[in-house]
Amino acid sequence: MTIVVVAIIVVIALFLIVSYNGLAGLRVRADSSWSDIDVQLKRRHDLIPNLVETVKGYAAHEKGTFENIARYRSAAMSATTVDEKAQAEGQLTQALRGLLAVAENYPQLRASEQFTSLQSSLTETEDAIQNSRRYYNAVVRDLNTKIATFPSNLVAGMFGFQPRQFFQTETAEDRATPAVKF
Repeated sequence: MTIVVVAIIVVIALFLIVSYNGLAGLRVRADSSWSDIDVQLKRRHDLIPNLVETVKGYAAHEKGTFENIARYRSAAMSATTVDEKAQAEGQLTQALRGLLAVAENYPQLRASEQFTSLQSSLTETEDAIQNSRRYYNAVVRDLNTKIATFPSNLVAGMFGFQPRQFFQTETAEDRATPAVKF
């Protein structure tokens, strides 16, 4: 009889250990993937002033566009939660689309080596952000599923694991990568 009780306790302990380690591993992956998104967003934020200055030299009268970009960049950099970042980044993406639309009207700007280099870097960064966002959301989906499903939800509740928010933009337009056309 005691062997059966010991075996049941061992099985329960193994279940708790395996479930906890699975949840902890997903939490670490979610933190790591969020960090990857943050790195790409910082790179994007660092590119924007150079891009704005390059366009400003050719289109000084587009003051409203430049002010919007500065405001949205500042908001994106100061956002702290996933929802705040998603909203601010969506607004910044829209403002960048406006900046690139302004550039369309200036053939000499489009021919500028500095502008094309910055634009290429921005496109690469947008792709990296999209890939990082996709990975983060996949990890969050896995974590949230484990937190919500039986029996791992029992372990999640005991150890205080909380669901994470997905990093998604508000509108379909925000979800699209800014079009870079010449």
